Amino acid sequence: MVVPLSSFFTTTDGDWFTPTDHSRGPWHTDHCHAGPPTGLAARALERALPEQRLTRITVDLLRPIPHAGFRVEARVLKAGRGVSRTQCELSDADGRVVATASGLHMLESAQQSLPTHHEAIAPHEQAVPAGFPIAVPRHDMPTFVGGVIVKYPPGESAAPGPTTVWMRTVPLLPDETPSPFQRICPLGDCGNAFGRNADATDISFVNPDLTLVLHRDPVGEWLGMRAVGYWEGNGIGTSDAQLFDEHGCVGRAMQTLFIRPVS
Repeated sequence: MVVPLSSFFTTTDGDWFTPTDHSRGPWHTDHCHAGPPTGLAARALERALPEQRLTRITVDLLRPIPHAGFRVEARVLKAGRGVSRTQCELSDADGRVVATASGLHMLESAQQSLPTHHEAIAPHEQAVPAGFPIAVPRHDMPTFVGGVIVKYPPGESAAPGPTTVWMRTVPLLPDETPSPFQRICPLGDCGNAFGRNADATDISFVNPDLTLVLHRDPVGEWLGMRAVGYWEGNGIGTSDAQLFDEHGCVGRAMQTLFIRPVS
């Protein structure tokens, strides 16, 4: 199975971005899935400070990101010799800020041989293609799932509970190869879906934020996660996902969850 040639967005000026059907979220026809816009935020932050490697991005989702399109603007907050910080805003057609993103950048040093921790990762070739956890949206329009291929390693499935998964996505833009950080952003925002503890037909688990930390660049188009959801009776939870490629762990994705029964 091959993802059809497409992208999450199009743009004519590099400033205003128009989402395709692949960027639409499952909850409302007019709202984007947060993963692809996070990729555009990472793209803007990387371009704002190309001398240092983007290491962490934290996105605060202030309003639903409009599927009608949005503007992305980034700036450098503090440029240091080894550690710097950037900020990005996503704004709708009326100029309202719908999301902010803060970036942490670090200057990479010469390659060193350092002790670290390695975990064995089953390659995606051993995984089996299957469906996305939220296969049925709450509307009748195409969604994010049309732009991804999902594979589950042996013993894993789309059922609720901690889940290991491989995913491949379309690029952010049709004429541009995404950076490794940009490529993993759509997967990073899926931890609450893959690691959910109940189905979305019964429980809503919306995330108002997303943080991705990458200690190295992921390699390849197939990227994976091991997602776990921690839900509490007070209606607040977290999704914690280890991110990896076929060479091992590359970082983590964290989401704060607003959890409520579906009425």
